Amino acid sequence: MSIRRYWPAGLAAVALAALPFAVRAQAGASAAPQAAASGVAGWGEFAESLRTLPDRMLAKLPVSMRSDPQVQQEIARLALEALTTSTIEAIGGDGDAPVFLPSIGQVINVGQPNADTIYRTATITPGASYRLRGRRGSLRLAVVAQVVPQGSAGAGSRAHLHLSDLKTDAEGRYDVLLSATRPAGYTGDWWELNPNATRLMLRMVSADWGKEAEPTFAIERTDKPAGRPRAAAATLEQRLRALPRAIDFIGLMFVDHVEELKTQGFVNKLKVFDVPFGALAGQFYYEGVYDLKDDEALIIESPVPAKCDYRSLILTNEIYETTDWINNHASLNDTQAKPDSDGKLRIVVSAKDPGIANWMDTSGYPIGMIQGRWTGCDSQPIPEVRKVKVKDVPGLLPKDTPRVSAEQRQTIIRERRRALMERPYW
Repeated sequence: MSIRRYWPAGLAAVALAALPFAVRAQAGASAAPQAAASGVAGWGEFAESLRTLPDRMLAKLPVSMRSDPQVQQEIARLALEALTTSTIEAIGGDGDAPVFLPSIGQVINVGQPNADTIYRTATITPGASYRLRGRRGSLRLAVVAQVVPQGSAGAGSRAHLHLSDLKTDAEGRYDVLLSATRPAGYTGDWWELNPNATRLMLRMVSADWGKEAEPTFAIERTDKPAGRPRAAAATLEQRLRALPRAIDFIGLMFVDHVEELKTQGFVNKLKVFDVPFGALAGQFYYEGVYDLKDDEALIIESPVPAKCDYRSLILTNEIYETTDWINNHASLNDTQAKPDSDGKLRIVVSAKDPGIANWMDTSGYPIGMIQGRWTGCDSQPIPEVRKVKVKDVPGLLPKDTPRVSAEQRQTIIRERRRALMERPYW
């Protein structure tokens, strides 16, 4: 059965961050091509698969995109991103000596990472026990999820641990044990660990960049002595041989998602994205393609839920990389985008700045995707979308809709860049 059936393309960030390396290796779209012999077992197959990957990615796109030199080079970049996230895990993932490693984000921009979220993953050994310690911080959402491979018991329902639910000491530190059964006599925080889990996935979501305190994480295996012996040649070879399929899975799975939505007719309009498996508990998604000329804009309008833990809107390009939100005004969350006085949330998407505070910059991509999130909200409205001329935008919004000048916008962008760069991405 196709892995894609379990991991819908629309929730790429979850699929990439959550699917274990070994499972991705088994779920690759094609076997590694035959390659010339190498003095290092497995290296030739790895190199040959990587050589052909960009062309195989391009083959999933329409001719107009395949023949565009700009798209060709962006596909090469996406292939490098797929390579990077897989090799980081192949090098550093170790269930006996675990560490939370970067998975996707602003540089490893594969699979549409959320602008407000730092994603990290730690490889764990099935059936082992662990201790998680650190400072809780003040993020409204800092969540660890257990990842169980498809086909294993418990794979259909992912357990989530919210740091806000843990006890802390006077210094704001938490300490929680993770194991299949609670240790006899233990009264501290404990989280039942599925014995089939192969990975812990961490999301750190900040909506007020620079003002919220980031959590810290230290993880250790507790059911065996500390230490890390030299890795056996067979283990290293196994990881190397798994890389081609793992990279293929990531590089090929989502590259045509925007094109698929276009063919379904969701252009300049939004649809529910129903995620059957792998999403953050309580999170609801909507998405659609935007297609705009330089003088055109979309006005996205929605009521705002009375109760909502978090909301955001992001953009992607045509091959599903999240638009650069650090150097551009290309994402908005509930701290940054306020409703108008009538209670409606209105956000403008365009290439040119209309001078409206709630603006998202397409950043040189005339076609891409809009994706929204409602998290922990008491309703999940699908926004209405209107395509208008950029010059007409101010007159189509309430008179008290906040405006910004070009100088103010530059100040805002520089400040958001500073705040984001101070977050612990690496």
